[in-house]
Amino acid sequence: MQMTVVFPKETHAQETRAALTPELATKLTALGAKIEIEAGLGRSCGHSDADYEKAGATARADRAQMIQGADIVVQVRKPVPGDVSLMREGAVCIALLDPFQSRDLIQALAQRGVTAISLEMVPRSTRAQKMDVLSSQASLAGYAAVIAAAEQSGKIFPMMMTPAGTIKPVKVFIIGAGVAGLQAIATAKRLGAKVEAFDTRPVVEEQVRSLGAKFVKIDVGETGQTEGGYAKALTDEQLKLQREGMARVCAESDIVITAAQVFGRRAPILLTSEMLDAMKPGSVVVDLAVETGGNVEGVVADQISDRKGVKIVGTANLPGTVPVHASQMFASNITALLAEFWDKESNAFKLNLDDDILKSCVVTHGGRIVNEKLAAT
Repeated sequence: MQMTVVFPKETHAQETRAALTPELATKLTALGAKIEIEAGLGRSCGHSDADYEKAGATARADRAQMIQGADIVVQVRKPVPGDVSLMREGAVCIALLDPFQSRDLIQALAQRGVTAISLEMVPRSTRAQKMDVLSSQASLAGYAAVIAAAEQSGKIFPMMMTPAGTIKPVKVFIIGAGVAGLQAIATAKRLGAKVEAFDTRPVVEEQVRSLGAKFVKIDVGETGQTEGGYAKALTDEQLKLQREGMARVCAESDIVITAAQVFGRRAPILLTSEMLDAMKPGSVVVDLAVETGGNVEGVVADQISDRKGVKIVGTANLPGTVPVHASQMFASNITALLAEFWDKESNAFKLNLDDDILKSCVVTHGGRIVNEKLAAT
């Protein structure tokens, strides 16, 4: 009997990404899965229902009936309560569940008997790299952040020598050299900017330099990263030292991009009001961490605010500003995850909870919360 994998439309008002593209639907049907999409799934990323149907999927108009009959439900964003109540016991739900900030949702999925896979919890290991949604979307966010900054700046990025005089390259300062930050560095350099970057993890200095940027060194004491490659949270004293060290660089920069996040926790405030006041009028700040609270004091989600001539860009879903490629990469990650655990003999998705990848990202199963970190909170 075929397993039915369904892809409902996103309910988040500003979500433009889709969890499946027609190209990847072909690969999933080749596995032996029955693929159903909610009608209109790919409209915001350039795909018609006919495109999906040519790839072997079925477009369904009745969302509720589709979810009720699903073995696996896949979305970009976490499901709303009404959708959870439609999922049958034993079904699998795969999405960006934001588990540490969505306790009620995780509890509801457990009570419903749904096996929930939180895509944020996929480990950053070599084997899981092809399934790492956070990394694929962060790389696009880093690119989009630079483009957003360029749109808001009154300056061009590269140096130009013209009969009318020489134009100096803009100075870009990137705080946080994770996946998003590194892509922001690469994009700003391609546009011709003079780029500096800072990260609390000394291990990334070589990567920053390899992209042609200057690594700003600020001594904040002992720092490091988690086993998953995320920056460890700093103490209040370390944050103070970091801000003092960054203040001078921010004041000299035309564009500042903040991309510092700590997994499962609120993003740290890196740019205070005093630091913003010291920046030149006409400068632009893009906060990549706005969805987890923001790195910039006073940032407003999905707004561009003006503070004494400094523009603060708080676009929440930067990957969603490039939905075609964001959907392509997201769907590729999902397909890799399903294919990795698809048993050809039984033509089914096999939940081996002893597997390192599933052990990390399965958060509910068998009527309870099975992730140890979540269960302890």
